[in-house]
Amino acid sequence: MDSTTDAELVDLAIRSLNLSRTRAFDDVAVVLAQRCATDEGARSVLTALVTGLRQAATGAWQRGWQPSDVHRMAVRRLSTEEQAFVVDAMSDEIDRHAAATVDPSWFAQLSGLDGRVWWPRSQTWLDAHRVRGLDWLTLVSQALTVMHLFQWVPAIERLTAIPGDFRPAAVEEPMGGSRTSRPADVDSRILERVRMLLAKAESTTFAAEAETFTAGAQALMARHSIDAALLAAEAGEQSLAGGPHGRRIGIDTPYDRPKASLLTAVASANSCRMVWTRELGFGTVVGFESDLESVELLFTSLLVQANSAMLAEGSREDHHGRSRTRAFRSSFLTAYAHRIGERLRQVAREEMESAAPAASSRGQELVPLMAARTERVEQTVGEWFPSLTRRRTQLVRDAEGWHVGRAAADRARLDGTAPRDRVGRRRTG
Repeated sequence: MDSTTDAELVDLAIRSLNLSRTRAFDDVAVVLAQRCATDEGARSVLTALVTGLRQAATGAWQRGWQPSDVHRMAVRRLSTEEQAFVVDAMSDEIDRHAAATVDPSWFAQLSGLDGRVWWPRSQTWLDAHRVRGLDWLTLVSQALTVMHLFQWVPAIERLTAIPGDFRPAAVEEPMGGSRTSRPADVDSRILERVRMLLAKAESTTFAAEAETFTAGAQALMARHSIDAALLAAEAGEQSLAGGPHGRRIGIDTPYDRPKASLLTAVASANSCRMVWTRELGFGTVVGFESDLESVELLFTSLLVQANSAMLAEGSREDHHGRSRTRAFRSSFLTAYAHRIGERLRQVAREEMESAAPAASSRGQELVPLMAARTERVEQTVGEWFPSLTRRRTQLVRDAEGWHVGRAAADRARLDGTAPRDRVGRRRTG
C-alpha cells in the first residue's frame, strides 16, 4: 500500500466497514497509523481524516440528520469513546459556518451533548486528542469508525435548514427553509413553570401527587398553545408564516412500542402528530413551535414516572413459575399510555372550554381556529411522509399488567383535592 494516498486508504477503510470486513479495516488502520511516525506523515493522515469527517458530516446534514439524531444513533452503535469523537466531529463541522447561518436549535442540541470547540484554533481536534495521549492506531480507528457512521445513516426527512443555509431574517415554511431563532409564540417563562411542575412530579414518591403535578403542567401547556394561536391569528400570521415544524425524540428499547404509544398520546393531546421510525429509534413530532418543546418535556417526564411505577411493581411469574415480567411490563406501559392520553386530552378540553368565552370577546372562535391549526399539522405530515403507513396498537398480553398500568395513570384526582391511595381512600397530611 506504499503508493496508495492517504485519502485512498481512508476510502478503502470505509468500504471495508461497509462490507463488515473487520480484518481488512484493521490492516488499513495500521498502515495509516504507521504513516504517522513522521511529522509530515502525521500531518497528511490527519488532513485526510479531518477532511473526510467534515464531508461525511455535511452529507449526513444533507440527508436530514441533526446533531441529536446522529448522537442517538452513535449511542446505539458505537463505544463511549467513539461517541465523544462523534460530538467533536459535529462541533468541528458546524464551527466552520458563521453562527448566523446555523439554526439556533442545532447549537442547543450540541450544548445538550456538551459539544464545543475545546481544542486550540491552531490545532485540529484530532491533534488535540493526540496531545491528550491517545495512541495513533486508536485515534485513526475511532476517526474512521465515526466517519463510517456519518456515511452510513440513511436519508430521512429534512426538518430544518442545514448549517450554512439558515437565514435568521426569514421564516420557515412547512416543507423546509429557515426560521427565526425562537418564535414569538414560545414563552420561556411558561416552559420554566412546566419544567418546575414536572420536576416535582418526578421527585415525589406518591404517584397521585405526580399525576396532579403532571395535570397542572398539561393545563399550562394547553393554555399556552391557545394563547399562541390567538396571538398568531390577531397578528395575521395564519398563512405559511409560523407554520408547523418537526422535532425528533428518541424512543429506546426495551418496550419501544408502548413508549411510542405514550409519545403519540402526549403529542395528540397537544395538537401534534407523531410519526414513529422504529428502525432508527425515534419519533418525529410535527406541530407548531409553541407545542413541540412542551411535548418533549412532558413525554420525557412521563416516561420517567412510568418507569418508576413499573419497576416498583417488581417481577411477575405465571402459575408454572415461569417469568412473565416482560409481558407484564409491556402491558403496564401500554395501559399507562392509553390512560394518560385520556387524561391529558381531558385537561386540554377543559382549558379550551375555559378559554372560549375570552376568545369570543376578542372576536375569535377558538374551536375553528384550533381545528385549522390541526389541519395544517396534518397537511405537513402528509407532505413530509407521503408513504406513511398506520400500525395497529400492540396487543395486550398480560391482563394484570394492563389493569395495574391503568391504575398507575388513574390514581390522582386532577381537581386539586387530596390524592387517593391504592384502595381509593383520601390520603391526608
